[in-house]
Amino acid sequence: MTEREKMLAGELYDCGDKELLTQWHKAKNLTRDYNNTDSENLAEKDRILSELLGGRGKNLWITAPFYVDYGNNIYFGNNCEVNMNCTFLDDNKIVIGNNALIAPNVQIYTAFHPTNARERFGEPKPDGSFEFCKTRTAPVIIGDNVWIGGGAIIMPGVTIGDNVVIGAGSVVTKDIPSNVIAYGNPCRIARKND
Repeated sequence: MTEREKMLAGELYDCGDKELLTQWHKAKNLTRDYNNTDSENLAEKDRILSELLGGRGKNLWITAPFYVDYGNNIYFGNNCEVNMNCTFLDDNKIVIGNNALIAPNVQIYTAFHPTNARERFGEPKPDGSFEFCKTRTAPVIIGDNVWIGGGAIIMPGVTIGDNVVIGAGSVVTKDIPSNVIAYGNPCRIARKND
C-alpha cells in the first residue's frame, strides 16, 4: 500500500511521504490563493475550489480564510455555507451533506496520533532528530440540514446525522444521531429537533 492508501484506510502512515507532501503543498498554495482572492471574484474562487476539493454540489459558499490539509478528501453536497476561519484537516474523508451551515472557527479533524511518543515518532536518529510523526485517521461524515455552531470541534471518526444542530463551542467526540440538538464539551444530546 502507498502511504496515501494507508492514510485513507486509517492505518498508521508517514506524513513525510513525498506524494502526500506534494498534495499538502498544493493545497496550501491553493488555499493561500483562495484566501487572497478578491471577495467579489466569484469565478476565480470557483476555479480554485474546483481544483482544491474532492467534490461538491451546487451553491457552495466558503468565506475566506479557509484552511485544509489536502483538500481533495473534502466533499460537499448542495447549498452549503462555510463561514470564515474554518479548518478542515482532511487526512481522511470529510463528507458534508446538503444544506449544511458551518459557522466561523469550526474545526473538523480526521487525523490523530499515537499517544505513545515512540509510536508517534519512532526511534531517534543518531543526531537526536526524528522523522515526521506517524499518524492515523478516521473519516468525518455530516448529514443533510446540519448547522454546526461557531467554534465547534468535530473529532476524527464522528458521524453526525441529518437535521442536527451542534451548539457553539462544542467538542464532538462521539456520533450524534439525526434530529437532535446537541452541545457541550463533550457534546451531548440536549433535545429532539422536530
